[in-house]
Amino acid sequence: MDKKMMRGTFFLTSATFISKIIGFLFIIPFTLLVGDTGYALYKYAYGPYTILLSLSTVGLPLAVSKFVAKYNERGNYLAGLNLLRYGLIAMIISGIVSFLLLYFSAPWVVVAFGEGGGGNSRDDMIYVVRLVSFALLVVPPMSLMRGYFQGSDSMGPSAMSTVIEQVVRIAFILAGGYLILNVLNGTVKGAVGIATFAAFIGGLASLVLLLWVFWKRRRLIRRQMDESVGNARIAVFPMFKELTRYAIPFVITGLTIPIYQNIDTFTINRLFMNIGYAFSKVEVINGNIGIAQILVLVPVSLATAFGMTLIPRITSSFESGRIQEVRDSIDQTFQLVLFFTFPAAIGLSAVGSHLFRLMFPSSSDAVLGGIILEWYAPAAIIIALFTVTTATMQGINEQKKVVWAIAVGIAVKVGLNILLVPPFKEIGPILATYAGMGVSVLYTLVHIKKAVGLSFRKLIRSLVPIALITAVMAAVVLAVEKGVEAAVPSTMGEKGIDLIVTSAGILVGMVVFIAGSWRFPVVQGIVSARKKK
Repeated sequence: MDKKMMRGTFFLTSATFISKIIGFLFIIPFTLLVGDTGYALYKYAYGPYTILLSLSTVGLPLAVSKFVAKYNERGNYLAGLNLLRYGLIAMIISGIVSFLLLYFSAPWVVVAFGEGGGGNSRDDMIYVVRLVSFALLVVPPMSLMRGYFQGSDSMGPSAMSTVIEQVVRIAFILAGGYLILNVLNGTVKGAVGIATFAAFIGGLASLVLLLWVFWKRRRLIRRQMDESVGNARIAVFPMFKELTRYAIPFVITGLTIPIYQNIDTFTINRLFMNIGYAFSKVEVINGNIGIAQILVLVPVSLATAFGMTLIPRITSSFESGRIQEVRDSIDQTFQLVLFFTFPAAIGLSAVGSHLFRLMFPSSSDAVLGGIILEWYAPAAIIIALFTVTTATMQGINEQKKVVWAIAVGIAVKVGLNILLVPPFKEIGPILATYAGMGVSVLYTLVHIKKAVGLSFRKLIRSLVPIALITAVMAAVVLAVEKGVEAAVPSTMGEKGIDLIVTSAGILVGMVVFIAGSWRFPVVQGIVSARKKK
């Protein structure tokens, strides 16, 4: 694999993976602090916030990455700097507008969540939605700065800011929540309010870091621009017109996973209540699905990182007519993403029940949570494919087809949520996610093949052994689980058994997969790329 792409991907992959792991691990102490109902309240706030965040950034971070990569390839470094200047102004304005919109519309937003005995009150929901809205003031300009660095093929600042944002946010959540509940004897509502306001604190820390890096590099950036022979000033209106053409598909793509999550958050309460579930029970289901969604996105983090590095790289190659480089980048990315995501997703499903009970013993229904996780975990594979295929489509200027693919997938998800909840209960929304994402992935794969003449035969041949060794790994893990369950005495207690079974399953699964895949071409490619550094 290309050395520069490998290095950039390593930075972003590591940062995204660390961020996801931290984001997942914090749920354990946080749910111990606030319980299932408190976590459901936290999730209510982040649903509309995520959508407004995507709308307030209007897809500009990744669009900026594509724009900067395109004009840097042409030697026009001035265009990227001008875009950064005007883009920051636009992001600050859109952030303020989005903040005001979410803050003052909170009473209407929370109506969709419903209200019932034993659950969170509508006033509680309004309170946390308004607190999370403050993050919209800082996250849009912060995201734009990340896009500029990524477009300049400098992934380090973006990677560092991702980790800093998450660390500061989680530290603020846990410290603030503990202080509210155990020192000040406050309420769960207050602790969750602190948790939602932490998005503002984390975003601010990340923005400060990015501005500091830009300031430190200002002379290098100026020299790079002065030495370029292709500099040309682009008028503001044509610049934003081109950017908007890139941005609309990016904002739709960025919204896709949050939309899928919010379809569940907004609809399953009423769907389950319509078939006789109490509101308090529905909130437990909603919270468990939310936890599963976060867990599933951990293995997907690799695909997210590859998508961020893939867009500017494919754009540069495509703009220069180097179609074979485009094919090679796509092929390498697919192989690497599936090599890591496939076993991680299947392994997560195999240990799902024990892992959920181990990490969330305070859950009102940890058994149900484990079942949901077992079914949801393989979705990581299809979400990873979706992330890479849509990034590829946008790198080769097939933005309109991406929008169609996503729209059809979302329509399938909404329709099947309604149809599948009555017969399949808690598994219904998960099956609907598989179907919706699957439709989008198939659509994009067909058009990638047409656009660049990519042959999937080589990819399929390379994936067959990965699938086989993953199947062997899963079978061994399940056998080990059964054996350990039978061997461990019941005096260890449920938590002790879950700890031993989960640890044994993960360890054995890793050993089996690494041993079985060591000679795979994709592994040897990684090893040789690292040796050449």
